[in-house]
Amino acid sequence: MATRVYADTSVYGGVFDWEFARSSKLFFGMVRAGTFELVVSAVVQAEIAPAPLAVRELLDELLPIAELVGITNDALDLRNAYLAAEIVSPAWAEDALHVALATLAGCSMIVSWNFKHIVHYRKIPLYNAVNTLRGYGQLEIYSPREVVEDDEETL
Repeated sequence: MATRVYADTSVYGGVFDWEFARSSKLFFGMVRAGTFELVVSAVVQAEIAPAPLAVRELLDELLPIAELVGITNDALDLRNAYLAAEIVSPAWAEDALHVALATLAGCSMIVSWNFKHIVHYRKIPLYNAVNTLRGYGQLEIYSPREVVEDDEETL
């Protein structure tokens, strides 16, 4: 059974950024191979709408094999709980919404290149603490580099 994974907007753009391209491409290759079940949100779609054509085309290519989730009142409530816990400031509410949507969609993990507001060693346990207090499951949070299989690695 494939692992349900939410990829935030940064991963799509990462395919076209020299620093993040290799791991982002490998991640989406694993999605295409069925290792990961991709979850895409309306937030990702909205954030990618003004992006360069290549990024929009990548999302369009992946949508047929992804599950699309919308923004619900429960997601907004969970986002607000993250804000109330001061995990991120209101200026970064959309980052918290990505985490909320991944949580409510039942994803095992979220992947992101956002090391300031999502993939951060102090924030990850705080997101999960709020999830636990509100009766939701734990969410693993990684960069794509941490979850891809790289044939060039040696043990």
